[in-house]
Amino acid sequence: MILIFGGTTEGRLAVEVCEQAGKPYYYSTKGESQQVEMEAGIRLTGAMTAEDIASFCRSKEIRCIIDAAHPFAENLHQAIAEAGLPVIRLGRNLGRHMEGVEYCHDYADAVERLRRESPRRLLALTGVNSIARLKEYWLEHPTIFRILNRAESLAVADDAGFPRAYLIYYREDGELPSMEEEKELMQHLGCDALLTKQSGGQGGFEAKVSAALQLDMKVFVIEAPRLPDTWQVVTGRHGLRRAIEHLIPDFFPLRTGLTTGACATAATKAAVLSLLRRGVPSEVDLSLPDGEIISVPVSVEGEGVASVVKDFSDDHDVTRGCRITSHVAYSPADRHGVTFLQGRGVGRVTLPGLGIPVGEPAINPTPREMITREVRALTSADVDVVLSVEGGEELAERTFNSRVGVVGGISIIGTSGIVCPFSNEAFVESIGRELEVARAMGLSEVGLVSGKRGEEALLAEEPSLRVIHYGNFVGEALCKASQLGFRRVVLGVMIGKAVKLAEGHLDTHSHKVLMNRSFLTQLATEAGVADGAERIARITMARELYGCMPEAFFSRIRELCLAHCRTVFPSGKLEFRLICDNPA
Repeated sequence: MILIFGGTTEGRLAVEVCEQAGKPYYYSTKGESQQVEMEAGIRLTGAMTAEDIASFCRSKEIRCIIDAAHPFAENLHQAIAEAGLPVIRLGRNLGRHMEGVEYCHDYADAVERLRRESPRRLLALTGVNSIARLKEYWLEHPTIFRILNRAESLAVADDAGFPRAYLIYYREDGELPSMEEEKELMQHLGCDALLTKQSGGQGGFEAKVSAALQLDMKVFVIEAPRLPDTWQVVTGRHGLRRAIEHLIPDFFPLRTGLTTGACATAATKAAVLSLLRRGVPSEVDLSLPDGEIISVPVSVEGEGVASVVKDFSDDHDVTRGCRITSHVAYSPADRHGVTFLQGRGVGRVTLPGLGIPVGEPAINPTPREMITREVRALTSADVDVVLSVEGGEELAERTFNSRVGVVGGISIIGTSGIVCPFSNEAFVESIGRELEVARAMGLSEVGLVSGKRGEEALLAEEPSLRVIHYGNFVGEALCKASQLGFRRVVLGVMIGKAVKLAEGHLDTHSHKVLMNRSFLTQLATEAGVADGAERIARITMARELYGCMPEAFFSRIRELCLAHCRTVFPSGKLEFRLICDNPA
């Protein structure tokens, strides 16, 4: 069993991740104000002491605690530490120190620095619970606090003896002020100093600090309390799930993993660090495309050389367990920027249509962007990056690389950095659970997409739409949506899956069905393309159809996809979106 301490945005995220398992867990908050939808979770409310936590964990056989509480909930952090169990800290990415800001170790240090600087009027954006801790300062110096306009918050301020005349309030709709709104407020109040906490993006930290700096105010920031070194710290859903999988291997039905692109990025970062002689790391942090920071074990094998063993997920991926090596060296004078070169076991592109120039190593655009970002964070020097994959030539024979013009090895791929196991019954069950949660939340409309790019496309059109990934199981997802009574489904399908769906395949995995050229030729003929067979013969990837087929062809694709989807979603409004994935 898992015990989550929440009450924050991070707490909601922890619930979302644990719900994927479909197994019981506990979610604890001090108060009852946070609304959280759970199917498998058990809600607990009320403050818990260290003894309470230890006793509860023994009685309920808790194996892991997830601390997703506020960064400054120091008493709770201490109580959790005393329980003596493995702890995953789901925290916020607090960012780096900002120039022009004076950082304080704690409240006492902040008071000392404020007294020394002696500002005319202080704006304290440190929360209602900090009023009592800063009393020795505001009793002697003009100070304004901003708090939530709630009875419990006002009671805390009253108990501390703080005059209500010097309180201001957050907006009633809960929206955090923009930087311009913060500037306007600070000018109106006539404050010349700001005190806030290192709360990360969730607390609007950057907006208020940037506003104050632009007004030439003195800015003091109280650093987040230090946590025990034994805690595993993660900052997002992927890191949290990976940490749970490590501590409780049987909690989730399937295990996630890293893409070859994420492994290559981690290996390259370690190689650059060794090239720059900045140590020999055993693990490195890297930024995923969605901004989450994760840690990856690495092995430095020499100056400018490092490798990562691709971890095992439950996806049927031929690269599981292979070693990906990055060799980084300074470029010769005729090469500039970050140059990618082909190493042994990595394929070479021989045909157009993959979004990579012909002749280049088969390293997809997203991994290239990830690697370049990590390199540039460390050095501005021109460098060559040579990626190689142990046994890559043999592994490539078990893929469809040769059919799309990639020869000599595998491709370095991945759009999210994370491998989610799509190809079995447990993933279908997880789709069902996500739909059940959405329905339990009162939603009657839902978006269904295969992955990250589809989700981005639907949300660009309809930001409030709840979007769920179906992987390859579009038929199963639609069937479940129909059973649950969803009144409207927006189905986003990329062309590679759409050409299979149009032929009637409701499971679009490449292990089960390939692009049927005869079928596409038939559709081209129906669309009035006289040389359809010749055009189809020239393509290697479905997305190349965008460059050689008229709109009538794609209209027929949409029509057929909708017809087949209606067999499993017979009632309700079904909208089909053919998502273009920006072919080269």
